[in-house]
Amino acid sequence: MLDLLAGFSLLFSSFEAVFFVFLAAIVGIVAGALPGLTASAAIAMLLPLSFHMGALPALAFLYVIGKSGRYGGSIAAILFNTPGTAASAATMQDGYPMTVRGEAGKALKTATLASVVGDFIGELILIFGAVFIASYTKTFGPTEYFAIYVMAFIVIGSVVGKSVIKGILSTLFGAIVAMIGLDTITNEPRMTLGFNELEEGFALVPLLIGVFVISEIIIQAEKSAKSALTDMNETDETNPTADHMTWAEFKRCIPLMIRSSFVGSFIGMMPGLGSSVACFVAYGEEKRRSKEPEKWGTGIVEGIAAPESANNAVSGPSMIPLLTLGIPGSTVAAVLIGVFLIHGIQVGPQIFDTAYSRELIFALFAAGLLGIVAYGVMGYWGGPLIGRAIAYLPPRLLYPFIFLTAIVASYSSRASVLDVAVALVFGILGYGMRRTEFSAAAFVIAFVLANNMEEAFRQALLLSDAGAWIFVTEPVPLAFLSVGFAVMVFRSVSHMRHKKKANGG
Repeated sequence: MLDLLAGFSLLFSSFEAVFFVFLAAIVGIVAGALPGLTASAAIAMLLPLSFHMGALPALAFLYVIGKSGRYGGSIAAILFNTPGTAASAATMQDGYPMTVRGEAGKALKTATLASVVGDFIGELILIFGAVFIASYTKTFGPTEYFAIYVMAFIVIGSVVGKSVIKGILSTLFGAIVAMIGLDTITNEPRMTLGFNELEEGFALVPLLIGVFVISEIIIQAEKSAKSALTDMNETDETNPTADHMTWAEFKRCIPLMIRSSFVGSFIGMMPGLGSSVACFVAYGEEKRRSKEPEKWGTGIVEGIAAPESANNAVSGPSMIPLLTLGIPGSTVAAVLIGVFLIHGIQVGPQIFDTAYSRELIFALFAAGLLGIVAYGVMGYWGGPLIGRAIAYLPPRLLYPFIFLTAIVASYSSRASVLDVAVALVFGILGYGMRRTEFSAAAFVIAFVLANNMEEAFRQALLLSDAGAWIFVTEPVPLAFLSVGFAVMVFRSVSHMRHKKKANGG
């Protein structure tokens, strides 16, 4: 608790950090509410700004965008029946029917309150869980870390997306792309095809912009000119509670929101699962528990509160693997690794050992709590206004503007035209992956982790007399590898059963 108070003290001693927390709340809500523009895409475009900021303002800015962006997706889901992010797909099942009935205000306020509750619980789990877990993982060496990386690769590849094979292939592709450049030990060029420009490898910023932003722009351009953003229905004047959530409704949803928050928090700690999985798991579980499951999907506040609590609860716990193992639990966490490294901070359990980095991390936790309050207040009172503004934005002007911003962001990271070309190439690759249901998230996380995995593997072999057998003779590495393969087998069997059932077998 004293560390958290010290974090708040450091946060409020920096006007720049506080300013960027509130700016991030606005940016994240708008980015999440724009159909097709996710929080990850917004962070990728704004990442070059962090090069010119202090460590705390940069981390707080991007971290809070990830939080408020998850909430912002509910605005498009409720008002336009179009999820702003994949994490809001379950929300529209009850949110949009409420809008059709003239209860858009009630639906939006329910989503805001549920998001704040879920995010707050998730943040507390992060604050108290990260330090506790780090105290155990700080004794890990390269052997344990290699096993953890392998487990993360297998789990992410297995659970992200509809196909286990495509998920694993996406992960392998990300690792192969990461290895292009100079060998980390021998310093010899590899897979550069003779191009000197590739010896430094691919920069993270243009790759992220290509995979998340440009690919989405191509998909949006591919769609017809049909108006996905339909006009908002007017509030039902005959219903005095149509514009707000009553105390009775809120009290009825409190147990549901708490349960869903813990579901989301648990899923958030699993690398690669993320908000989109959490929202559907929580929605399905609460519908199963309900005494009136037939009402779910017809427009009830419980159908909004459950997925919104769960998907926002993912935000904090998804940082636990990053801070305790150096493994990002989500694409947002994968981007934050780059910010930590830019400012000379090595992520992992040792991050809590030095006074500076420990204080910085708790200041980031404080920024997360302040960001929850900020987007909660803005969303509660300004959600309908943001929705109306987005409804009037013509896509033919919006997406060209986003495209130009993405190109500028790609160039500005290193003032390199090559980076612009990299963004465009990976934009096309990202589009192809999404159209063929390969996992862009698995690809990016693998790209970020691959070099550390290779380094841990080589260090483990140098320190071992048993060669590669050390990974199965030591109990901790064997346990991690077993978990990874168990998840892959379970997911494969589950997928085959589901496919057989769908085929009428």
